[in-house]
Amino acid sequence: MAEAARKIDVIDTRPAFTQADADALNARFTGVDTLTMLKALFADGTLGTTAVVSSFGTESAVLLHLVAQADPSVAAIFVDTLKMFPETLAYRETLVSAFGLTNSWVVEPDAAVLAAKDDKGLRWSYDPDGCCDIRKVEPLKRAKAGLDSWISGRKAFQSVTRQNIPRFEVEDGRLKLNPLGDWVKADLEAYFAEHDLPRHPLEAEGYLSIGCQPCTSKVQPGEDPRAGRWRGWDKVECGIHVDKPGEEPVF
Repeated sequence: MAEAARKIDVIDTRPAFTQADADALNARFTGVDTLTMLKALFADGTLGTTAVVSSFGTESAVLLHLVAQADPSVAAIFVDTLKMFPETLAYRETLVSAFGLTNSWVVEPDAAVLAAKDDKGLRWSYDPDGCCDIRKVEPLKRAKAGLDSWISGRKAFQSVTRQNIPRFEVEDGRLKLNPLGDWVKADLEAYFAEHDLPRHPLEAEGYLSIGCQPCTSKVQPGEDPRAGRWRGWDKVECGIHVDKPGEEPVF
C-alpha cells in the first residue's frame, strides 16, 4: 500500500497531568517534609512551568517562605481584585522583599469586563459569586493559562469544605499542589515563630482570613477561621478552588 502523500497531523489533546500522575506523586512524597518535597520538585522539573498563587493573607508567609527557600525564582502570583485592603498590598511588598522572591506577578480584572458587569463597583453587595468570578477567578484563569501546574496555600483545617486535601490533585489537566494541606494551625504558628516571619498587619485586629475589603470581617472567638469571609451569605469559597462557580469543592 502506497504511503499517503501527506501525513495527517494529529493534535495531542491528552492532559499534561492525569490522576494517575497525582496518585504517584502523593505516594512518592508520603512522609516527606514540605521543604524537601518542594526542593525535589523544583530541581527535577516535575512541575513543569509552575507558580505559587498567594492571597498574601494571614497565613501566606509560611508557604511563600518555603517556596523561596526551595527556589526564589518560582513565580508568585497575586490577584489584585481592586477591592483589597491597603494593608494587604503593603504586606505583599513586605514579603516579596523579605523573602527575595524574584518573579512576582500581579494580575488584575479586565477593565472592559468591569465596565460591562460592575461599573459601579458594587456587585459584591448583591452578587458576591459574580463579583468573585470577574475580579478573581477570571484574572487567575488568565494567569494560569501558560502554567503546567500551580501551588495553592489551602489547608484542611481552614473550613469544612477543605477537609481531606491531598498534596497533589489534577484540575483541568493541570497539576495542583497543596504543600500545606495537612498542616494544622499549630504547625503554622511554630513556623512563623521559628523563622520570625512578618505578620499581616490586620491579623492582630481579628481578621483571621483576609480577602477583599467589602467582604471580609473580623472573626469572633470560637468561630471557623473563614467565618469572616462573605458573612451573611451562603458562600465559603471565591471560586478558585471549586469546579464551577457556586459549587463547593469536591475532593
